[in-house]
Amino acid sequence: MINREWHLLSRPVGWPQPENFALVETEVPTPGEGQILVRNTFLSVDPYMRGRMSSAKSYVAPFELGKVMQGGAVGEVVESRAEGIAPGDHVLHFLGWREYAVVDAKTAVKVDAQAAPLSAYLGVLGMTGLTAYAGLLRTASFKEGDAVFVSGAAGAVGSQVGQIARLKGASRVIGSAGSDEKVELLVKEYGFDAAFNYKNGPVSEQLRAAAPDGIDVYFDNVGGDHLEAAIGSLNRDGRIAVCGMISVYNNTEPAPGPRNLARLIQTRGRIEGFLVGDHYDLQPQFVQEVAPWVASGELKYRETVVKGIGNTLEAFLGVLRGDNIGKMVVRL
Repeated sequence: MINREWHLLSRPVGWPQPENFALVETEVPTPGEGQILVRNTFLSVDPYMRGRMSSAKSYVAPFELGKVMQGGAVGEVVESRAEGIAPGDHVLHFLGWREYAVVDAKTAVKVDAQAAPLSAYLGVLGMTGLTAYAGLLRTASFKEGDAVFVSGAAGAVGSQVGQIARLKGASRVIGSAGSDEKVELLVKEYGFDAAFNYKNGPVSEQLRAAAPDGIDVYFDNVGGDHLEAAIGSLNRDGRIAVCGMISVYNNTEPAPGPRNLARLIQTRGRIEGFLVGDHYDLQPQFVQEVAPWVASGELKYRETVVKGIGNTLEAFLGVLRGDNIGKMVVRL
């Protein structure tokens, strides 16, 4: 049996190029004691993976050259040498970018394929969902009545941030996105009060028009001009949670910082970065609260599904370009 997996051949400079990667055929591995063999069903591709392609010091080790990359995946157990997990079970794990994976059973999480679509455990009920939940409620200290601005709002994290804020009593929810189609989705399907296409004019002007009374919370997925605009519209005691800065991930030179940081003195504003890995203690609370919203349809989600292991790289590049609406997943 043949296993196909994506290897990183060289570290990208600027935008990743196809020659930085290779789709390699290997033998399907055999599990050892305490391990399971998983046939992956869905793979996750996420913006943070761009950082792991660099050798720069970061919060997580870089991908190793000449070896298979990693990422979230969900699949079916085909062989088990571990107690508590049997063939036919479905598990969530972190050995994506491949068709088959040998996983240490203690690192795998069993999921119920009847309770929700398997792909949902990579998105709305998975790491991206928890990222939205923890970033909004803990890092940004959201409270009822806050006006909330979300950048990258049509993405997997951003769309959930806006909806959770609305469900928890935000006074106003504003989102930015990169196309008129996405703007319409934010307002008509996700229930945002206002949204704008950042390509249609200066972000600061469009944000002031959408939030004339200012904002109390900014959930940052983009950085750059969005962060500067948010600081400019921040109310007294406003909070900014920095989740990602996709606008600068492929820069080869340092990006200029916001020019209006002094305004944080006037507003007593706060900027705080966060990583979802620091907030897994919220996982039970997150599932308990969000799963019923998903089941009832109160919290809606979209997925962009790309088919085939051979298209995983293109799916990842699509995330960096903003091609996806909602969570980008690869179905094998």
